[in-house]
Amino acid sequence: MALFAVQYTYSPTTADGRDTHRADHRAWLADLLEQKVLVSSGPFTEDRGALIIVEGTDLTSVTQLFAQDPFAVENLVDTSVITEWKPVMGAFA
Repeated sequence: MALFAVQYTYSPTTADGRDTHRADHRAWLADLLEQKVLVSSGPFTEDRGALIIVEGTDLTSVTQLFAQDPFAVENLVDTSVITEWKPVMGAFA
């Protein structure tokens, strides 16, 4: 399995929607953690976005997976960038 970095960017206009759907979003992430797909996740400061690191087989399957995120379903993510990541040192290597 490969590692993928998923970067979300949020805008201030979606803050209320994210507050409304945050519990569903975190429950979805918790399910991925239980399945050992999620490696780590968390928001950036100032509510500008988030970084989510997951294991996956390929870009297509990770893209399809993240289309199911409640934030994505509710159109609360302004941009989503998914990149395969190959750490060579540190905790994720």
